[in-house]
Amino acid sequence: MDIDTYEDFKEIRVRDVYIVDVFTDPTPVVLLEDLQGNMLPIYIGHLEALSIGNVIKNISPPRPLAHDLMLTIFERLDVKIEGVLIDEKVDKIYYARLLIKKDNAIMQFDARPSDCIALALRVGAPIRVRKNVLENSEVEMSRLEGARVINIFG
Repeated sequence: MDIDTYEDFKEIRVRDVYIVDVFTDPTPVVLLEDLQGNMLPIYIGHLEALSIGNVIKNISPPRPLAHDLMLTIFERLDVKIEGVLIDEKVDKIYYARLLIKKDNAIMQFDARPSDCIALALRVGAPIRVRKNVLENSEVEMSRLEGARVINIFG
């Protein structure tokens, strides 16, 4: 895929991080939203939820988290995060690529969407979702109906 063309993708924003209590099993969810209000919930781990939530709420932990460490390493190596592409969903698992730039070369790395989002938020890099992945998220949104949604940090 030519990473300079994004016509199959929509840029989204992170709405917030929540704990969804489904059948008494609290699970973190990052809720993504496009400009038209279409939403994409992605279930994530607790540590990733904390990392993303810290950025959203502008909280600086006393010691750097893994994503903060990665950015420090990137800065020293003169590497820039260009963006994130969430481009596939297979068997209820989302797949993403982190795009980074070193000199004039853009490299792609397979990564979990939650890690990509945590890094992109820290530097203001765009997060894009493939349009058909976003369109197929309506089924996932219906799973959240009736669930108790609690904002982790608010």
